[in-house]
Amino acid sequence: MPAPWTVRDITRAMLPVLLALTVVEIGSGLVLGSFETELLRYPSLLALVPVTIGTAGNLGSVLAARLSTAFHLGILSFERGDELLAGNAVATVALSLTVFPVVGAGAWALTSLTVGTELPFSTVVFVAVASGAVLAFVAIAVTLVATYAAYRFELDPDDVVIPVVTNACDVLGVLVLFGVVQVVV
Repeated sequence: MPAPWTVRDITRAMLPVLLALTVVEIGSGLVLGSFETELLRYPSLLALVPVTIGTAGNLGSVLAARLSTAFHLGILSFERGDELLAGNAVATVALSLTVFPVVGAGAWALTSLTVGTELPFSTVVFVAVASGAVLAFVAIAVTLVATYAAYRFELDPDDVVIPVVTNACDVLGVLVLFGVVQVVV
């Protein structure tokens, strides 16, 4: 992997990625806007949106940082039996399953204290946990694909993977959350 670290080289590598991600984020905003009526009807879901996509992005970013470090140390292989990949993926899912119940409970508690809730506590927590579990697998897949793509295109994963993962989790987080809402609520 080339190691130049000049403004020109970083801009050449990152500008296309950042421009594409900007377009993707605009799409996420449009999708979010299409669910405005449902969000206003259920304030606890509105409170879930930023926390859910932020937490999913954070989980993916942690995984991306760990894989990037392993890549730079030369201990990352993209083989099925790679225990490092499997261990980090399991840790991401475990973190998701422990964090998202707290996210759901916090969203419900916050909205019940401020504007009142229309949905029961158990529904909000279930929506958060189900969305978080799906997003954990999405974050794992996106992180693996982005890290492998950075490797194949000889880009520094430190520069590319985290922006891709966080943006993908923003967009897919909105879609997953509202997919779960459509099924559950």
